[in-house]
This record gives sequence, structure tokens and C-alpha cells, in this order.
Amino acid sequence: MTDDTRPTLPQPQRLRAGRAPSTPRRHISPTLSLYFARHMLGSVGLVLGVVIGLVLVVDLIELLRRASGNGEANLATLIGMALLKNPFQIQRIAPFAVLIGGLITFARLTRSNELVVARAAGVSVWQFMGPPLGVALLLGLFLIGIFNPLAALMSARYEALEARYIGGQSSLLSVGPGGLWLRERLDGQPIVIHATKMAAGGTDLGNVTIFRYDSNEVFEDRIDATRAQLTDDHWRLENAVISAPDEVPVPQPVLDQPTRMTREQILDSFANPETMSFWALPGFIAQLRDAGFSAVQHRLYWHSLLALPLLMVAMVITSAAFGLRFTRRGGAGITIAGGVFTGFLLYFLTGVVYALGQSGGLPVVLAAWTPAGVATLFGIATLMHLEDG
Repeated sequence: MTDDTRPTLPQPQRLRAGRAPSTPRRHISPTLSLYFARHMLGSVGLVLGVVIGLVLVVDLIELLRRASGNGEANLATLIGMALLKNPFQIQRIAPFAVLIGGLITFARLTRSNELVVARAAGVSVWQFMGPPLGVALLLGLFLIGIFNPLAALMSARYEALEARYIGGQSSLLSVGPGGLWLRERLDGQPIVIHATKMAAGGTDLGNVTIFRYDSNEVFEDRIDATRAQLTDDHWRLENAVISAPDEVPVPQPVLDQPTRMTREQILDSFANPETMSFWALPGFIAQLRDAGFSAVQHRLYWHSLLALPLLMVAMVITSAAFGLRFTRRGGAGITIAGGVFTGFLLYFLTGVVYALGQSGGLPVVLAAWTPAGVATLFGIATLMHLEDG
């Protein structure tokens, strides 16, 4: 046989020095994805159940303490109030339940070597993180789109019961398309103030109408004025006209209407953003702006709700960065404790950033989205540093 007819043998594959041949990447199967998602959902549900139970007990004890001097507030009423407050607490603790649930999930799967087998079969860390990330994203969307309106309704009911049985401050103010409405009770007599123009945070009103009632809530008279300015203990009315039933209107160039309202009370009487649905907040924010009031608090809350799905995803990535480490290095307790500490640190920094946003030190959008964005980048960077997937 000549050299030209000699068969060509396959050449051995050259490997880089110090590296083993890599396992070919495979797509994660739907069955395995569902298995990981079920583990994640079960762990998050377990953590939420435990934490909600603890929060419910703490809220009930606090309500019992605050209502100790009120004979009308019985135990059944206080339990109902604690249950009404609970949905809002769920919305607040959900990201950290996802963090701890993710730590438990990844620790359990690595301890049983299931993730080790999946990686040996060619499934990368980013692939088997997909189902938990999907669970977190869907849970975040569910919280803001469906659960939040229910929580807001129950929070509003809780505040009404709190004002009735425990002495909390009920809202004195409401803003709508027709203008501003203020309500107060002076010496047992209800007074309602309506204005179509507002300035100076509700202390300088235009096109004012004041309805006055007696102690039996029977209408007495009304006062129409072109302007009303709030002073220490009265409204200074300009170009006022007093109209009473079956009487001739009496004009008054300047008239003082006594009041106990203060600027701080007016500003604090806005509807708490937690009592408003995610879907209703944009319209209410627009009404506040049209009325001349600052809507920073409501805008910050609305944007924080928008950022909630991203924050949930960030919690899964962070939990993976910590939960996957002890497979190779040991120290499961220390690793999980580090993840929990990171969650509490994020909670603290979130409060600081939100405070800066409310005070005007940071733009509202930046303050609302910074915690979720920083947590996501931190988790991705940590995983890229520790993993080769």
C-alpha cells in the first residue's frame, strides 16, 4: 500500500493545559423545571406562613395593649383588625420570604446532591435558576396586580376601625376632580370646607364654601368666600357672604372662621398610600398635582410596587449566590446566616434610600428602583465570580 492510499486516522483532541474537557450544555427538561419550581414555591410558602403567624401574634398583642382603655374593643374586634392588617404585612415581607425560601431550596437541593447531578448532566447554574426566578417573578406580578388591591381595601378598613376603637387619626381631607374637601368637628358641630383652588399645601384656598351644622348635624348656614387663609386658630375669609335658610345673605369683607386645623394635620390627612390600590394610585397622584399638593410619598410607593417583581428576582439570585456555596466549601449554617444578614442589610438600606426619596434628596424613581437594581447586580456579580456556568 502506497503512502497516498494510507487511511487517515482521527487525530486526538488537543486539550488546554490544566483543564478537563467540559461537559456539553443541555437544556433543562420541563419535568426538572417543574420540580425545582415546586421546591421553591413550597419553601417560600413555608417561610411566609411562619412569619405571618408571628407577625399576627405581635400585631394582636400590640392592639390589645393600645385598646386596653377602650371597653368597646372586644377580643373578636381586635383579632379582626389584626387579620385586616396582615395582607399589607405580607406584601412587605414577601421579598425576604423569597430570599430565605431560596436559601432553603438551594441548600436542600445541594445537600441531596440533586444540583450536583444536574450540573454533571450539563445543566448550568443559570438554567436551574430559571424555574425559581420564574416563581419569584410571577409572585411579584401577582402581589402588585391582584393581591395589592385586596390588601389596600383591608388596610383602609383597618385604619377606619383603628380610628374608631383605638383613637387613631381619621382622614380630615379628600381630594377629587371637584377640588378639596376638609372636615372637622368644632365644639361638637361639624364643619365642611370645599375649595376649588389650593396653594401653600392646603392652607391658602380659593373659591371657598363652608357648610356649618349644629350639634345634631342639622344644616345651619353656609359661607361663600373668594379666599381663605389658615392662621394659628382660624380661617381668614375674604369677600365672604353668609347665607342661612329663610334669611337674607349677609356680606362680610373679612370674616374669621374658628378652626383647630393645622398645616401638619392637613398634610397628614391624605389617604395613606398603603390604603390605595396599585391601579388607583396614578389617578390619585394626578389629582394631588392638580390640587397643588406634593405627591412624592404616593409616587415613591407606586414605583416601589412597580419594582417589586425585580426585587423578588434579586432575592432569588442573592439566595443562589449564598445557597450554592456550601456544596463545595462546607459551612451551611454560616452561609445561610450570611444570606439572611444580607437581606436585613438590604432592608436597612432600602429604608434609608426611601427616606432620601421622600425628603427630596434623591429623585423618586431612583429611590424606588435602586434597592432592587443594586441587589440584582450584587447577586449576578457574586454568581459570576463563584460559578463557571
